[in-house]
Amino acid sequence: MPATEKSPPPPTQDLGGGVWSITVPIPDNPLRYTLVYLLESDRGPVLVDTGWDDPSGREALAAGIAAAGHSLSDVHGVLVTHHHPDHHGLSGHVREQSGAWIGMHGAEAAIVRALHSNSSGRWMSRMAELMRGSGVPQEHLDGLSHFGSAGAPLADTLPDRELVHGESAGVPGRELRVMWTPGHTPGHVCLYLDEPDRPTRLLSGDHLLPTISPVVSLYPETSYPGNEGGDDPADPLGDFLDSLERIAALAPREVLPAHQYRFDDAPGRVRELLDHHAVRLADLHVQLKHEPLTVWECAQRMHWNRPWAELTFVARHLALSEAAAHVRRLVKTGLAEENGSGEPQRFVATG
Repeated sequence: MPATEKSPPPPTQDLGGGVWSITVPIPDNPLRYTLVYLLESDRGPVLVDTGWDDPSGREALAAGIAAAGHSLSDVHGVLVTHHHPDHHGLSGHVREQSGAWIGMHGAEAAIVRALHSNSSGRWMSRMAELMRGSGVPQEHLDGLSHFGSAGAPLADTLPDRELVHGESAGVPGRELRVMWTPGHTPGHVCLYLDEPDRPTRLLSGDHLLPTISPVVSLYPETSYPGNEGGDDPADPLGDFLDSLERIAALAPREVLPAHQYRFDDAPGRVRELLDHHAVRLADLHVQLKHEPLTVWECAQRMHWNRPWAELTFVARHLALSEAAAHVRRLVKTGLAEENGSGEPQRFVATG
């Protein structure tokens, strides 16, 4: 049965075929928990993501692994869908306790290396500079330092292996293939389980969720494939839409996401997401026809799950990132352009 906001978190579940789901809580977050997946293999369990690193998360992960008949020290490897702390947070702890390897896409590893080598203060300073250029008002920038000290910890554990699109994920005895699905982050991956006499399954991370559209963000702070600078800047929303199409073509029998609940009809869910973003792009294009807007002003005019005035600081921060990706998509497709020069940047519709 689908989980709701009021329903208790699901227990560790045997999903059949040597696949288990383990619920790891996320503190003070409406998502409530991450679904970590344990894959049994010829060399011991391999985890897909690890969950948020705090005492309750460590306890939940260890208990879930035990309920699946293993111990934390048995873990052979960790496959990270992306670097966000509710997915990658406990990876370092798992490696310390078991000696497990950690695998991640190269584009994601570049961001983790940047996180690892830069202080949080320097990271926040760079973020503030970029936000100022997007027209973010000073009162929001003033809250950034508090957000940096009290917000999510940086998940900066470096990986041991690189996951390559279309190749095996390296789980001994399992037919698990890496699918690079950028958009939510530059190096996000899904994992496609296609084994004889078993239904095909997609472990989708945050790329494909049953009722939520993941935040699609610009990541200008570091260099990764597709964002090396120059005259052809990254287009994360375009990447996201293209990778959704690739997932729809796979048509897995079942989708195992990192949040909410598992579901089928991946192509149908992809169509819903494509339509959702098409509407958002069309609405934003109309807004830019009326007057030049900064990215912050674009965010204020886009439709969110609550009115702008009711959004929290974090929600507005995420909305800004989403708006930036949509503006970039309009520019990339020739439907908008920067209006003049200087700071803050403003954009206007073309055509």
